[in-house]
Amino acid sequence: MTPEDRFPGPEHPDSGPRHQPDLDVLPYGTYYEPDPNGGYSATGYEAETYSGYGGARYLEQHWPATGPEQGHAVRSQNGPHEQAGYEPTLRDHASPAHGGHPGAGPGPQSDDPPTIELGPPLAEPGQPYHPYPAPGPGEPPGPLYVVGDVHGYLDELRAELRHQGLIDADGHWSAGRSRIWFLGDFTDRGPDGIGVIDLVMQLAAESAAAGGYCRALMGNHELLFLGAARYGDEPVQSTAGTASFLAAWRLNGGQQSDLERLEAHHISWLSRLPAMALEDGHLLLHSDTTAYLEYGESIPEVNDAVHDLLADEGVDEWWDCFRRFTKRFAFRGDSGPTAVRELLDTYGGTRVVHGHSPIPYLTGAVHADDGMPPQIPGPYVYAEDLAVAMDGGVTMDGRLLVSRLPI
Repeated sequence: MTPEDRFPGPEHPDSGPRHQPDLDVLPYGTYYEPDPNGGYSATGYEAETYSGYGGARYLEQHWPATGPEQGHAVRSQNGPHEQAGYEPTLRDHASPAHGGHPGAGPGPQSDDPPTIELGPPLAEPGQPYHPYPAPGPGEPPGPLYVVGDVHGYLDELRAELRHQGLIDADGHWSAGRSRIWFLGDFTDRGPDGIGVIDLVMQLAAESAAAGGYCRALMGNHELLFLGAARYGDEPVQSTAGTASFLAAWRLNGGQQSDLERLEAHHISWLSRLPAMALEDGHLLLHSDTTAYLEYGESIPEVNDAVHDLLADEGVDEWWDCFRRFTKRFAFRGDSGPTAVRELLDTYGGTRVVHGHSPIPYLTGAVHADDGMPPQIPGPYVYAEDLAVAMDGGVTMDGRLLVSRLPI
C-alpha cells in the first residue's frame, strides 16, 4: 500500500500532486526505451537504459501484512474518520437512466447491451450495439498499444497519443486498425478525469469505425469513483473503522468537478469495464496483485464476478472489492516471479502488463536527492522479465506512458 492510495485518516489540503513518503524493498528490473531515431521495431523496445535496485523505507510496519499475498495485503491503523463539509450521498437520487440525478449510482439496466467491451456512449437505453469489425481473411490485427494510469491528466494523454501517431492534431483517431488497451485509473488527482473518460469513449467509437479498437480495464480508482457516486457517505465496514467511499475518494485525490460532471452514460460505461484481459500473450491487469485469483479461475469468471458484484451487491461488498484491487507490489522481490507465474498459469499469457504501482516507487527514482522529478525513460520490466509496469507516475511529475507491445 503506497501513500497515494489512502483510507480515511487526516485530510490532505489539496488533491493535486504532492510529495510521496519513502517506500522499501524494491524489485530488480530494467527499463527499455525506444530508439529515438528508428521508432518502434517489430520487437518493441530496443535499448537497455537502466538497471538497478531501489531502496529506503516501506510503510509495511504501519500496514501489517495479512492474507494470501503475504506482504501485500494491508491494513490501516487509522481510526474512524469524520470530516465536515462532505457533499450528501448521491445514492438517494433517482437513477439517471430513468430521468434522475446524473450522479446517481449504477444499478441494473436491462436495456444496456450485454457486453463488457468499450463502445460508443449509450445516448439512450436500448440503443443498438455495433460490435467491433474483425480482421478480414488473412488480415493480421493491427499493432497493440497499452496506456498506463492517466489520473485526470488529459493534456498529457493527448500529447502522448499524438506522439505515438494514434490521434491527429484535433484529437481524433488516426491509427487505423491499431488496438489500444487502457490499464485503468482515468480519474482522481489530475484536473479532468471526466475529460479523459470522454476522450477514451470517443476513441472507442472512432477506432471501431476504422477497424481497430480502444478498450480499457477497470482500475481501483474506477471502483472508488463509482462507489463515491453510488454510496457517498454511507458507512462501510473497514479495517480502519467506520469509513465511506466518499471520504476515501477525496483522500485519494477525488476531484469534485469530476463527480459533478458524472453522467448516466459514464456510469454505464465504467460499470461494464473488464477487470482483466489477454491480448497477444500479454495478461493485462490494472493492479500488481494476485487478488484476481480470489474472483475466478478464468478471465471470464473474474470479469463476470466483478460485474455481478457491481450490479447486485451492497456497499460492504463493493468496499471489499476496492480494497482487494488496491493491493500492490505482489510481483516485487524474490517471491515476485512466483506470483506472476501463478497468474499466468491460471489465466494464460507469457507476461503480465500492469499499471497501479508508480514506476518511481518500483525503481527508487522517487528518492532523488537533488529534488528533481523522477526520470522515466519507458516501461519497467522486472520479476525475471515476466512483468511490465506501465504507471509512469504522472501524478508525481513522472511520465504518462503509452507504449507498443511487445516490449
